[in-house]
Amino acid sequence: MDDPISSRVPSALHMENRPPPVHPVKILDTAFITHNVKRFKVEKPKGYKFSPGQAARITLNRPEWLDRSGPFSFTSLTSSRTLELIIKIYDDRKGLTHELGLAHKGDELLIGEPFGAIQYQGPGYFFAGGSGITPFIAILRELHKENKLAGNTLVCSNQTAADVILGEELSGMLGKKFLNIFTRQHVIGFSERRIDRNILVTLVQNFDQHFYICGPHSFVQNLSTLLTELGATADSIVIEH
Repeated sequence: MDDPISSRVPSALHMENRPPPVHPVKILDTAFITHNVKRFKVEKPKGYKFSPGQAARITLNRPEWLDRSGPFSFTSLTSSRTLELIIKIYDDRKGLTHELGLAHKGDELLIGEPFGAIQYQGPGYFFAGGSGITPFIAILRELHKENKLAGNTLVCSNQTAADVILGEELSGMLGKKFLNIFTRQHVIGFSERRIDRNILVTLVQNFDQHFYICGPHSFVQNLSTLLTELGATADSIVIEH
């Protein structure tokens, strides 16, 4: 695995126990949506089903990449006739995501069976670190389609404004319930800081609700600890296992 697992889902997900990707699918369209994040529209295998928030092992359908798959979250609606993936590209590592960054329409991927524990359990706060937003996109899109977004808040932590993924769409869905925190660049109207105890107390106030967390391992671990200390129960904190 050449890329940190935080670029797709927040933990190792017991990858060694996951069956290898077996469904060949062609890339139908692809484009960069930030300077290092690429969106893929691919074929959906017949009968393929996933729940919003789930991921699958994916690789290029080339002999040299068959044993080098990685977990990536689906971002499309479950009812869509195609699958969408939004993947952070790490060019400096010359690994799987670097190759995916070079892939284009007509190339073929292999997709495994869906898995993952990040599933919607009720209104609350979604905390995303960087590309940890990806499993939340499918969940929020599904809720928006069903007119059930009320009571949910999305808090995204990124290094700079240029790193925000689908900012316009998320803002259109959530309005003032879409909050951005930047760790390395001051932007007027936003905070240049990390999500800490003070921010949680100010934002949340009521800790008797659901909390969904996805991002780098340290991000997930730190927020889980802080939320528990502030009164959230272990059952109310939804992360990948």
